[in-house]
Amino acid sequence: MALPIATAVAGVGSGLMLMAPLSHLTSVNGIAPILGALIGLGVGVDYALFIVTRHRRGLQSGLHPQRSAVAALNTSGRAVLFAGGTVCIALLGLLTLGQGFLDGLAFAAVITVACTVLAAVTLLPALFGVLGPRVLSRRQRRALRSAGADRAPGDAPGGSGMWARWSHTVRRFPAVLAAGAVAVMMVVSLPALHLRLGFADASNDPASATSHKAYEMLADGFGPGVNGPLLLVARTQSAGDRAALDRLDRALAAVPGVAAVQAGPAQAGTGAGPAVEVTQVLPRTAPEDPATATLITRLRGTVIPRYTDGTTLRVYVGGLTATFDDFAAVTSAKLPWLLAAIVGFSFLLLVLAFRSLLIPATTAVLNLLSAAASFGVLTAFFQWGWGTRALGLAAPAPVEGYLPGLVLAVLFGLSMDYQVFLVSRMAEEWSRTGDNARSVLAGQAQTARVITAAAAIMIAVFITFVFASEVGVAEFGIGLAAAVALDAFVLRTVLVPAVMYLSGRANWWLPRWLDRRLPHLAIEPPAQAESARASRSALV
Repeated sequence: MALPIATAVAGVGSGLMLMAPLSHLTSVNGIAPILGALIGLGVGVDYALFIVTRHRRGLQSGLHPQRSAVAALNTSGRAVLFAGGTVCIALLGLLTLGQGFLDGLAFAAVITVACTVLAAVTLLPALFGVLGPRVLSRRQRRALRSAGADRAPGDAPGGSGMWARWSHTVRRFPAVLAAGAVAVMMVVSLPALHLRLGFADASNDPASATSHKAYEMLADGFGPGVNGPLLLVARTQSAGDRAALDRLDRALAAVPGVAAVQAGPAQAGTGAGPAVEVTQVLPRTAPEDPATATLITRLRGTVIPRYTDGTTLRVYVGGLTATFDDFAAVTSAKLPWLLAAIVGFSFLLLVLAFRSLLIPATTAVLNLLSAAASFGVLTAFFQWGWGTRALGLAAPAPVEGYLPGLVLAVLFGLSMDYQVFLVSRMAEEWSRTGDNARSVLAGQAQTARVITAAAAIMIAVFITFVFASEVGVAEFGIGLAAAVALDAFVLRTVLVPAVMYLSGRANWWLPRWLDRRLPHLAIEPPAQAESARASRSALV
């Protein structure tokens, strides 16, 4: 128990200390240390747990502690390096959104993940050397001394236990279980069709908070729009511009959705420069109301151009409400680029790792399905209000505009972790036997327990976000906790092995011409990689 925790804490501590020099190179958001620590703890425990489990299995099979540690690093350690690489690629995909504060979060999280990977492949083996056979419990050591090796490597791949029995069940009914898993994911994903991006305000704070009470008092006394006024900033350069602006100010009061208009005094620029005037427009609806976003679109697209055409007058719609609306629009427009970057680089890395086309393609599709399910949970839980009362939040709220990019990056990284852990064990068995069914059975039976345990740890970490009592932080935690749960307990333990059983030997097919041109970065050790290439040649 202590080994994964100590390794993760060491990695996270190193990452947090490196954030100080990072802040001198780029802007680092104030929540970066918290986010980096939580992600680092989650993946750090996962990585160490994966290696520790493999080392313990080697000891129980009769290997000397040193040889067992070397074997664990040569197999699970390689998988950890690849998994950490995919997490870093997914997080760096945030750079495609072009949002400065997200860039700082991405760099901080990448540094923390890199440090946890480094701790898993350096500090952890050193601790193995210190502890020797004490990595096993006293009961396991006594059983090993009295009975010798539990089994020789290469015996029945599935072993025994609950996950071994479940692996045989998936092997017997792959089509039925695959269809059931897809149906579950699709049902959970359906609310995402109604996803609306925006930003929470004080109305979503707990009802006991003074900020929420102040929001309600202002809304009752002056109308809901007072909590999110729109600021129309105009630049006039001539008397004609000034007259056009006066006509616009008078017309604004008659625009549907506008409650009040207050024009401020003009501020003359330096010298003969243009004058600047700010007009405050109070909407009839609250900042979060979709009607407010409609009003902003109407002002920009119809009302303002009607009075500025043919003049040098320039009018810009600003204020916090308009800024948040613009941010959500920019994020939505750039999400396809983020997905393309993450999916593309992850696909390439998995092709290099597993020398297969079908496995990376299946992984990409399933990761997208997991992301859709995550946003489905967020929509139902927060936007529809199914869970806001339970969390002590005041009212349903749109999903935070910055959240899709952040959730997608972290979720893709974690999903790739579990996929690499699962398939790397299958690839190891495939390279040794060339039997697809045996490989899938061995991979699932021997890694499902680790994957689900690691997922439970991640879920516990993300659930702690809820206790911050802030909508944005709670959305991040609930979205990732739900996604990890569905990913580990539905996709990786049901859908992935079922699809691989149905696909047969095609899982491991790679065109010979492409195999020759790609660099060989296989996860399996060199001797097994040669055997795997021979098996693939037999498929062509």
